[in-house]
Amino acid sequence: MTLTYCPACLEKQREIDDLKDEVRRLKDLVRRQERTAAEGPFGSSTPSSKVPFKPEALPDRQARVGGATAGHPGRGRVALAPDEADRVERLSAPSHCPGCGEALHTHQWRSRTVLDLPPVAVQRVVYVLEVKRCPRCGRTVQARPPGVLPKALFGNGLLAHVLMQHYRYGAPMGTVARQLGLHAGSLLRAMHQVAGRLAAVIPRLQAAYRRAPVRHADETGWRRDGSGGYAWLFNTTTLSLFRLRPTRAASVVRETLGKRRLSGVLVVDRYGGYNRAPCRIQYCYAHLLRDVQDLEKKFPNDAEVRRFVATLAPLLADAIRLRSRVRNRRKFRRQAGRLRRRIEAVVNAPARHPAVQTLQDLFREKADRLYHWTRDPAIPADNNHAERDLRPLVIARKVSFGSQSEKGARTREILLSVVHTLAKRTADPHGRLMACLDTLASNPSVHPFPLLFGKPRQPNRN
Repeated sequence: MTLTYCPACLEKQREIDDLKDEVRRLKDLVRRQERTAAEGPFGSSTPSSKVPFKPEALPDRQARVGGATAGHPGRGRVALAPDEADRVERLSAPSHCPGCGEALHTHQWRSRTVLDLPPVAVQRVVYVLEVKRCPRCGRTVQARPPGVLPKALFGNGLLAHVLMQHYRYGAPMGTVARQLGLHAGSLLRAMHQVAGRLAAVIPRLQAAYRRAPVRHADETGWRRDGSGGYAWLFNTTTLSLFRLRPTRAASVVRETLGKRRLSGVLVVDRYGGYNRAPCRIQYCYAHLLRDVQDLEKKFPNDAEVRRFVATLAPLLADAIRLRSRVRNRRKFRRQAGRLRRRIEAVVNAPARHPAVQTLQDLFREKADRLYHWTRDPAIPADNNHAERDLRPLVIARKVSFGSQSEKGARTREILLSVVHTLAKRTADPHGRLMACLDTLASNPSVHPFPLLFGKPRQPNRN
């Protein structure tokens, strides 16, 4: 049997197939451009500041009434009693009436509560130090100025102020220097000196991090001396440990967690650098939820993808919110177990679409890293705690473009760890830091850790 074909028809069919491929490619390109125009260059991972079109700008959003919901008690002015005020001043009214000129008589006294702040100004102090000599051995003893570290130009009050403004609240060092009328270079040298005195607290913070039952970790870019690098954050509800390193490799995780097997859980995203952490790992559901929602944006016309997203996405969102909604431990575990079974039913159901199968494979293959949150409400299903704590450093990176030297990176990681941990453990981190520096000024041999970190403040579960 001889097969015959029409060369002209074959050529037309080839041209038709090429045109179909070109149409498919152009449709994908247009879809990507539409998503970029609506969501930004990184899709759903685009930072809010770079999203070109924000849904909040719609007219119906603008028409909404802002403020607290109806019935909220609010936080208005609170009148202080005289014994609660820092200063009480009695002010007399004019002696004569401004209208008719008649002499006025006292009718009553009214109290008015005002919150004020004295101007932040550097005081230039000269200490005249007495020097005494021992008549027996000839040794000289000199008086020590209060609140000043040895060989330091700046007092501890000024140092504590700069530390909080720059490392806690993110004010650029140049801005702080201009406000105080000082040179930024002098303040930076003072920060290096303070970091050297507080460096001994870092090993103890690291040991406390290893003992924690629930740990978080995250990382972001941070340039060092013009070269690429990364800022790592290892934190819990009571401490923050920063690492500024030139690499994003797993060696930083091993440096922080060590090699010995640890109890507890490490909550992270799915970055491979955490795979060899010597403890159990809990993947962040917020990242998984974003990946699931991206499926529908990538395949908007596929019915199977839409059903999969509509079923799984609400379950992941409920898992993230459950610990804030249910306070009772037994009730939490019961509802968490029910959520897990529903999630497993979705990811184990038969699927034909390759993208759906890929996500299902992730849930099946990494099941040992996805459900630790169901056993204990103290284990969150998301890594928002680390991402929120890392956000101030991300903002600082946009202002400073990273550290300008290796020494600067080391100073920043020490002081960031100290200041942010203090903010979690005490209601007055400035006062605690200043008291620590005052003690070190009088006795430099004292270890700074117990001076800085007393009993940790209980975390707020709200």
